[in-house]
Amino acid sequence: MATVTAFERLNSAQRAAACFGARHESGEFRAGPLLIIAGAGTGKTNTLAHRVAHLILEGVSPERILLLTFTRRAAQEMTRRAQRIVAAVLAEKTGQGGGGAEFAVKLPWSGTFHSIANRLIRRNAARVGLDANFSVLDRGDAADLMDMVRHELGLSRAEKRFPRKDTCLAIYSHHGNTVASVSASGAWVLTRCE
Repeated sequence: MATVTAFERLNSAQRAAACFGARHESGEFRAGPLLIIAGAGTGKTNTLAHRVAHLILEGVSPERILLLTFTRRAAQEMTRRAQRIVAAVLAEKTGQGGGGAEFAVKLPWSGTFHSIANRLIRRNAARVGLDANFSVLDRGDAADLMDMVRHELGLSRAEKRFPRKDTCLAIYSHHGNTVASVSASGAWVLTRCE
């Protein structure tokens, strides 16, 4: 059971969320979906790190835990905290000092939404008709690519004004996200540019 000192530092609501779930009669630890809604500064990161640690301490394989955040920094911080909590609890249970490398746990599915999605797509690239060495363009790269195509087609020097790279990208993005025709997407984007 993962109710050692590390979990006693949480308030009752945080502890209830972190320790959610129970042992099934088969002996397997089970926990259904859990939604945590909390405002800024309420300890969400700490609670989630304790939740991950609790799952690991209850015997859930780290490979079956998906921990997603929006930023690399937050992903690293949550992973580091969860690892530190597991090490501290195991060190306390075994009577060993600060818990070090012997209690290190890896969380292979911890990261940002983008990094995990990229890894999953790359891993299954052939199934979706992609080369595993595909590239992901950020918005700036995509806009530069649009600009390059505009120049190659001579549209940047045309007598009649042609939309700039960011506008072209907005039209393309709207078209891809809404499945509207290119002309409808162009009209939609251009009405917002006025």
